[in-house]
Amino acid sequence: MSELVWFKSSYSDAGGNNCVEVAVCEGDGVAIRDSVFPTRVITTNRTALAALITSAARTSS
Repeated sequence: MSELVWFKSSYSDAGGNNCVEVAVCEGDGVAIRDSVFPTRVITTNRTALAALITSAARTSS
């Protein structure tokens, strides 16, 4: 995996910890990591990530 540019969640705490970071990969790929464990990276595609977020939003309301 080439060098990724990570974007922090807008819900990060003031110190920038305890957040989810996302990076765009080649093609349709998306990489996700926890700022506490930055070497633990999972990858998926945009469609699957959108479905996860939609489902989580529906479940939490």
